[in-house]
Parts: sequence; C-alpha cells; structure tokens
Amino acid sequence: MRQFWLYWPVQPVADRVNPMTGTYHLVTLGCPKNQVDSDKLAGTLIADGMDATEDVDQADLIVVNTCAFIEEARRESIDTVLALADERREGARLVVTGCMAERYGDELADVLPEADQVAGFGVPVTLSRKPVPSFDLLNLPRPLSDRPWAYVKVAEGCDRACGFCAIPTFRGPQRSRALDDVLTEVDALDVKEIVLVAQDLAAYGRDQGVGNKAIIPLVEAVSVRVERVRLLYLYPSELTDGLVDTVCATGVPYFDLSLQHASRPLMRRMRRWGDGERFLERISTIRGREPEAVFRSNFIVGYPGETEEDHDTLLKFVAEAQVDWCGFFAYSAEEGTYAAGLDGVVDPGLVAERLSELTEMQDRITSARRDLLIGRTVEVLVDEPGLGRTHREAPEIDGVVSVSRDLPVGTFHYVKVNGALGPDLEAVSTSPVPE
Repeated sequence: MRQFWLYWPVQPVADRVNPMTGTYHLVTLGCPKNQVDSDKLAGTLIADGMDATEDVDQADLIVVNTCAFIEEARRESIDTVLALADERREGARLVVTGCMAERYGDELADVLPEADQVAGFGVPVTLSRKPVPSFDLLNLPRPLSDRPWAYVKVAEGCDRACGFCAIPTFRGPQRSRALDDVLTEVDALDVKEIVLVAQDLAAYGRDQGVGNKAIIPLVEAVSVRVERVRLLYLYPSELTDGLVDTVCATGVPYFDLSLQHASRPLMRRMRRWGDGERFLERISTIRGREPEAVFRSNFIVGYPGETEEDHDTLLKFVAEAQVDWCGFFAYSAEEGTYAAGLDGVVDPGLVAERLSELTEMQDRITSARRDLLIGRTVEVLVDEPGLGRTHREAPEIDGVVSVSRDLPVGTFHYVKVNGALGPDLEAVSTSPVPE
C-alpha cells in the first residue's frame, strides 16, 4: 500500500503555465476536514481559470473528494464516482482524490476504470490535460465562504494509535500549521463563526515542540477576530482546565469530545484513554463551571470483544451523561489497524440491536434537552433565510433553529424559543444583538 504526504510546495499562480479553462464540479464526502480540503482545491481551480458549476453534465472536470474512514463511507464514495461517471458529458474528465485515493492508490484505480485519474493529495494531480503544478493543500488560500461560518483546518494527520483507526497510515503524523498562517486564513474568510478542525485538535502545535499549550493561544487569537469560535474533535485527556476556561471565555461553550466508549476494558482494547467514570466527572465539572455548556460525542458499537457487560456500561453512561448530541457507529474492520486482527468479532445482528437501543435512548435525551429551551430567549446566528443556530448547534451536524425569514443572513438576533421538534427548535424574533 502506498503512503502519501499532504505536502506540496506552493507555486504562485502567476508562475503557472497553460492555466486551465472551462468548468468544474466538485463533490465532497466525509467529514468537515474533507470540506476544507475541497475548499482549497476549489480555490486552486478558480485561480487557474476554471468556473464552478452545479450541473454535472455541464462540467469539463468532475472531482470527487472521497472518504475512507469506514466501510460505509467507502461504499458511498464508490457509488458516487460511478453515478457521476454515468452523468458526465462526453469528453469530461473524472478525477478521484481524497482519503480513498491516498489510502488505496493504484488498487483503487484498477477497480475504477471509470475514473480518468485516481490521485491522493500527496502526488501531482492532472486535473486537466495539462498537469497542475504542485501545491501545499493545507496552507493554500481558499475562496470566500458563501455562508456566515467556515471550517478552518489547523493541522493534518495524527500521532495517536487508536486500535480502530487507519487515518495515520495514509494521512501521516500530525503536522500543525503556523499560528500566523491560520490567522491569515481566518482574516481572509471574513465570517462570523470559525469552526476549528483537525484529527486531534487539542494536540495542535505539539509537533512544533510547544507541548499541548498551543491550542489555547490559537483559540484566543481567533476569538478576537470573529464573534464565534467553535472546536471540533477534542481528545478527552487533552481537555485541561485551561482549555475549558478558554473555550468558555469565547462565549461558545461547546465541547465535542472523542470518547468512543465507556467500558474501561474495552477502551484499553481500543488503545484509548479513559472510561465512563472519568468522562462523567469531567462533564459534570464543566457543567458546574458553565451551566450553558453543550456536549457532543460519538461511540463505536461492536468493537471486537465488546460484551453485554460492556454494552450495559455504555448504556448506563449515556443515560447518566445526558450528552446533548451523540452519534453511534457500527465498528468497521480497517486494513492495517490493530483491531483488524483481534478476536471476539461481534455478530452483525447483535451490533444492529445495540445500535438501535443506544440510538433510541439518545433520541429521547436530545429531545428532552431541546424541550428545556422552550420559553427561553437565545442568541442565533442566521445561516440562511429562516434558519439559525445558537452556540449549542455546530453547523451541518446538529439541530437548527427555525426563525423568521426576514432576518438577514449573517446577523445575530435574540429569539424566543416557542417550540421543539426532536433536535430542531422554532423561535420568534425579539431583537437584534447590540453591536
């Protein structure tokens, strides 16, 4: 299996020969980190003279930024490529990039003859009939956001060795961006909310020899530039008191914690830190400091060796933690990972039962926590006509607040919640937020 690095030297647009022309259609699959990569690709294509199009059959170039995290994501990536191959017009080029291209390389090219090229971000990508000069995807400029918020990736890769995760094998070790580079991108985006992302966000800067303290000045620096800064993907052992205080001080006490399970024996088998007791203590402490704190997490169900006792431990934790937002995913055996060779494979039918039980419990918890907001006045950022978010909702992954369509996009307003339907709220306007 080939291993690629996400580092291409930057070459100024003015130095590029034979710029491309025509239209491109870019499809992004997977997580917010992939969305940032796609934004950087779009910026490069636009700088080279291409125009975006929403119509696949009008595109000269079709690019699919794939996800390879679990089997379900890989199937979606393949299905998407095949569907686009059928829809493209004669003469259009189809390029597959992203995580699947990086992880599987030539193997993917062999099984996808429909694609004109399969190339990870760490190798030159021929997006047209002329080669595109190499570039550093992580630090490339990007187009302005068409929304009042934007993801900003602050690091690539990961230094951890979680038993279930193959990301370090194809994204490489962690490589943090310089603080000034991140802030330059934040300033250029000119949005109301910045969502900081990385595989291991709290470890930002550790590879630069500054320990685990660099994340705090990063958050502080971003928070003075935008009205909201939000953090996604925090490893629980890195959630220090200092980081908690910094997050709360931004006015967005939103904690996205990568917990994965609650059973201590299973956590060790996952090669992960922590257990339900430690997680509950940390969540309780944060809520004690900041009653408006909101929590999100994800859990793996059916990891090899997961017993009924392990499952009951997770059920008990979910009931006690009352996490606002939570996702549950069936374990997916990933080639090259520690867990792929473990015994104790859990029957798929049993995994499905456990997933259903956890999901039903969490749906009730989320609905109950949303119901508690009825009658309260909250501050929303209007993302699009008729839809807003408070600090409690991360874009694209959590619920939304329905508001008057008269409220201008990109503005903050106080609204009174008068209803809730599952994860979503309904609210009526009271007044704009004073500047």
